[in-house]
Amino acid sequence: MRSRERVLQSLENVFRDAFTAADAAGDADRMRALDMEYQRDQLRLEVLLDIRELLQPEPEDKTASLLEKAQTLRKLTKLR
Repeated sequence: MRSRERVLQSLENVFRDAFTAADAAGDADRMRALDMEYQRDQLRLEVLLDIRELLQPEPEDKTASLLEKAQTLRKLTKLR
């Protein structure tokens, strides 16, 4: 499994390439849009990585099954 840092670095590399191309073209509107898209995607990706970590088995956690962890996650995300 890829590390959190590697995943986030891959995201940054993709956006940096697009941002550099927009900068070279002098497209300020595209640069602003890319900046907002990057921030949004980074937040979404961090949430997904947090969920991935939550569902990972912990060595000392012998009692919590994947189903129990999914139920815990559901409780955390349930709209009130």
